[in-house]
Amino acid sequence: MPMATPIQIATRKSPLALKQTEMVQTWLQEALPEEQFAQLRLSTKVDERLTWSLEKRGGIGLFTKELEDALLDGRASIAVHSAKDLPTQFQADLCIAGYMPRARANDVLVQRSGTLAPKTIATSSPRRRAQVGIFQKQAEWTTIRGNVATRMRKIVRGEAEATLLAAAGLDRLKISVHKGLDFVQLPIDQVVPAPGQAAIAIQCRAADLPRYEHLFCETTKLAVTLERAFLRRLGGGCQTPVGAHYVDGTFFIFHPKIGHSRFEFDLESSDQIDAIIDTIFSDLKFGL
Repeated sequence: MPMATPIQIATRKSPLALKQTEMVQTWLQEALPEEQFAQLRLSTKVDERLTWSLEKRGGIGLFTKELEDALLDGRASIAVHSAKDLPTQFQADLCIAGYMPRARANDVLVQRSGTLAPKTIATSSPRRRAQVGIFQKQAEWTTIRGNVATRMRKIVRGEAEATLLAAAGLDRLKISVHKGLDFVQLPIDQVVPAPGQAAIAIQCRAADLPRYEHLFCETTKLAVTLERAFLRRLGGGCQTPVGAHYVDGTFFIFHPKIGHSRFEFDLESSDQIDAIIDTIFSDLKFGL
């Protein structure tokens, strides 16, 4: 009897991307025990061009296009992304199948040991600069590229005194300590995460959605759908200096025009989202 064709999972090649893909594959193997799985490991242009400025390039789709192409040409059945990297609009005929249960969503200030007020902080994220700059007024801003481990080594070597990393990535890579570095978790109401931060998104072709959509975390799906809808209404991507995070009945928002805000409501259905965002935009008076 011939072997069944495995479900091909498209992923980037970074250590964090591979760890997240391993998590998705394990989850799916439990949900679909009769299926076989394989990984299609791809490099994106942004992975290959470490001198690129993500901010100048706009950020939208930089980490996702090659994986989406693999879905569209049939090389892959699903693709695994960090949800915060996804553009608010996809290539035609693609959609989100679901999300893994969300991890710790905070940002973490990773600084050289003994540093009280870092003079240089490296990040390519306008959102992090805008919020952390409120309470680290002395800091000058620079950028460093590379995976999580590379960026931490660069801080130890003195290329900057601190950087900002997602707690979820550190947790998934099992990094809680590093010689020469201190880790400071930043409260969500002080530094609001990016829409989708700490969520792993599984993307598929729209025609295949019925096969996968019931397999993942509904709580995370609702929260991230709200956050992404808010960002879409603003017309932004992952390099827009906006924070939006829904958890336990509170929607935390940061926007440079209005600073920090929060709204309290119970989100029980995606049908509520458009009305909720209408109310938020009316209350905040973005002037957009």
